[in-house]
Parts: sequence; C-alpha cells; structure tokens
Amino acid sequence: MRRFLLFALLCGALRAETVLVLPFFDHSKSGDLGWIGESISESLHDSLFSENVLVLDREDRLEAYRRLSLRPGAELTRASVIKIGQALDAARVVYGEYELLPSGDGNTQSRGSLRISARILDLKRTTQGPATGELGALEDLSTLEAHLAWQVLEQLNPRGTPPEHDFVNARPAVRLDAVESYIRGLLAAAPEQRHRFFTQAARLDEHYSQPCFQLGKTYWERKEYKIGAGWFARVSSGAPHYLEAQFFLGLCLYNQGDFNGAGQAFQLVSSSMPLNEVFNDLGASESRRGQFAAAAASFGKAIEGDDADPDYHFNRGYALWRAGQFDAAAEGFRAVLARNPADTEATTLLGRALKREGPRPAEARVEGRERLKTDYEETAYRQLQAELAK
Repeated sequence: MRRFLLFALLCGALRAETVLVLPFFDHSKSGDLGWIGESISESLHDSLFSENVLVLDREDRLEAYRRLSLRPGAELTRASVIKIGQALDAARVVYGEYELLPSGDGNTQSRGSLRISARILDLKRTTQGPATGELGALEDLSTLEAHLAWQVLEQLNPRGTPPEHDFVNARPAVRLDAVESYIRGLLAAAPEQRHRFFTQAARLDEHYSQPCFQLGKTYWERKEYKIGAGWFARVSSGAPHYLEAQFFLGLCLYNQGDFNGAGQAFQLVSSSMPLNEVFNDLGASESRRGQFAAAAASFGKAIEGDDADPDYHFNRGYALWRAGQFDAAAEGFRAVLARNPADTEATTLLGRALKREGPRPAEARVEGRERLKTDYEETAYRQLQAELAK
C-alpha cells in the first residue's frame, strides 16, 4: 500500500490535504509545564484522527523539527510555523498557546485554571481562522482538550462534525496525573524512563488506552509477545489506535502459536481497515490452522492490493501447495521469482510443485513457512481513500 501511495505522490497524482498539529506554547512561565503543550497536541491529533481527518503523526513533526534545526518545545514564530507546515506539505496547521492562572474560587486543592487558545493556519490561502479556546481547572485537562478538539474539528470539517455533547462523551475524562505521566513518557529520551512513565500512567487510570498501546509496542519490539498481547488487549474499542492495537495483538498471538486468536484479531481489523498486510497475516493464521482454501483467498486479496510484493505471491503459492493444488501453486512461485529471482525457497517449492510432490509427513523444514507483514499502514490507506473519494 505505501509503495503505491508514495509512487502516486511522486507522480503528482495524489494531493491529499493533511493537517499538522503542533505542541501548544507555554505562556504561563510558572514552572515545568511544557508537557501540557504536548498533551494538547496529542489529544487534538488523536481526536482528529478518530474523526477521519488526515492528520500528520508526531514522528513526522519531530523529523521536520530536526530538518529545520528547531528545538522541540520552543515557541515558534508565525514564519517558523509556516516553514514546518510547508516542509511536511500540510494544508493546514493547528497551533496555539496556554496559560496557567491562579484558581479564582479560593480552592486551595486546585492547581489553577488553564486557559487554552488555538488557531488554524490555512497554508494554501495563507489565512488564519478565528481563535478558539477553553478555560477551566487544570485537573479537567482531558475534558478541556475534548471540547477544544470539537471546536477545531468544526472549523476543519463543519459538515462532518458530530454534536459536541456526543463528541465529548465519546472521550471519557482521564486523570490529570495519568495524562502527565503518559506525556512525560512520550517526551522521555531513555527507554527505561519511557517504560516507567507509561506503566505509571496505565496504573493511575486503568481505562486509559494510550499508555497501554505504547507498552504493547514496547514488549512487541522486545519479542515478549505474551506481555505485549496483554497490553494490546487493554486498548479500548473507542481509542484512536484500537485497530492498530488489534493488528499487533494478532501478531503477538501468532508468535505464541495461538493462530485462532490471531485470526480473530486480523479478521476484526480487516472488516474495518482492508489493508494488504492485514489480509496477508489473516491468511497466514488460516494457513497455520490448515484452512488452505480460506488462506489462499486472503492472500489473493493482499495480491489485489499490491501485486508487486513477492511475499504475498509466495504465501498464496505455499497455501495452494499445502492443499495439493500444484499447478496453481507453481504459478504462484513463478510470480515470486519474477519479482525476486534470488528467492531460493520459492525455487525449491516450485520444483516440488512441478514434480507434484507435496509435503511429506513430519517434514519439519516445510512447516510454518508463511511470511508475515509487521508494518501497519492505516494512515497511507486513509490518505489514498481520501484522494479516491474526491
């Protein structure tokens, strides 16, 4: 999917309008509160993403800061905001500032009131929309962010914005200390610090999905699949990373040998996000359960989406070979070698298919040869769909 999307972008075929959300600037000057600006940015990003807005990822923004030699967390001039947006080919940039004010109601338990102001800069027309904002207790940060996200969404997509009450209710409030721990985890440079902050955030608010997703990715990368699966399973269905969490849950279960559970996770994702890699991994889990006809069909769907990927052809050929359909299997292995002549495994299995020689009993070396995909390309798919819908 990504190869096709990038090729189309380079050829000028696609011009999907994307939104960039920057960290908000701290105008309070009252201590170590930079994490709040990052929290507002993350919350806006997640809310917009959940409403199918093409919003750039945090990693893209950090890369633009590096290329432009800008310090993360520093307040930017309007010219710098424009430069970052242009560097990422964004159509609009959301940015703003916040200020922590003393509590005006005499409540000594409150950490103060937070005033947030947001602006949307249209880079195509070089115009700036009206400022919008929220004011409330710092302890209600997550609720303030939800209301602000609704206002921003209404400016970006007035016809597609749900009622504010429904929008906010779909985003349950999160404890302030949990939000702070999560954001400090995102900002931490050392893996140990990130893990400690994310674990603390998940402990402080057991319904908070974002740290669970990050912890799942951490354990997935460590190949500690059982622990990773536990964290991915805690990501709620309303969370912005839910489908991605289910994809990686499927991978964790697959690597533990739970092919039925993996298949259920991949099936759930494919019903909402028909990505090539999801169909491929669904087919792999079906193949490992001996459901070769279903597996071949799933691999076929992956091939329909990206005929250039030799792994998809290999997997389909392998499932057909396991099923004794040697002619169709040989066709699949030939397709692999046409795309990757150096694939010795495909060469070997092509020879066996031509000899009409299937797997022998207890032949371990040809068991479990399915090739998984571990890159999840939901953002690229959404961008492509947005362009095709124009």
